[in-house]
Amino acid sequence: MEFWLEVFSIVAAIALVVQVFILGALFFELKRTTEKVNKLVSDMQTRVGPILSRVQLLLDDTQPRISEMVADASHIVYLARGQAQRMDRVLSEASDRLRGQLIHADRILSGTLEAVEETGAKLRQGFWGPVRRASAVVTGIRVGLDLLRSRRAPRRPEEQHEEELFI
Repeated sequence: MEFWLEVFSIVAAIALVVQVFILGALFFELKRTTEKVNKLVSDMQTRVGPILSRVQLLLDDTQPRISEMVADASHIVYLARGQAQRMDRVLSEASDRLRGQLIHADRILSGTLEAVEETGAKLRQGFWGPVRRASAVVTGIRVGLDLLRSRRAPRRPEEQHEEELFI
C-alpha cells in the first residue's frame, strides 16, 4: 500500500504542477486580453467622446425647440378640434334649415299643383261645357237648316240613302 501511496502522491504532485502552469498561462493570457480591451476602450472613448459631447450639445440646443414644437402641435390640434366642432354645428344647422326649406317648398309646390289641377278642372267645366253646348246648338241649327232645305229641294236617292244611314 505504500507503493500506491507514493504513486498517488507523485500523480497528485504532477497534477498540481500542470494546474499551476495552466493557471499561469491563463493569468498571462487574461492579462494580455485585459490590456487589449483597455486599449480598445480608451481608443473608443477618444473616438466616441467628441461625438457624444456634440450629440449632448445638439440635444441641449434642440430640446427647447422640440418642446416648443410639441406644445405648438398640441395647440394646433386643440384649435382644429374646436374648428371641426364649429363646422359640425354649422353644417348641422344648415342641413336642418335646408330640410325645413325643402319641406316648405314641397308644400308650396303641392298646393300650387293642386290649385293648377283644380283650375284646370274648373276651366274644362267652365269653358268646354258651354263650348259643347254651343256646338250642340250649332249642330242642332245646322240639322234644322238641312232639314228645311231638304223639304224645299227634291232629294236625290243617294242623299236620302246616306241620311238614313247617318240617322
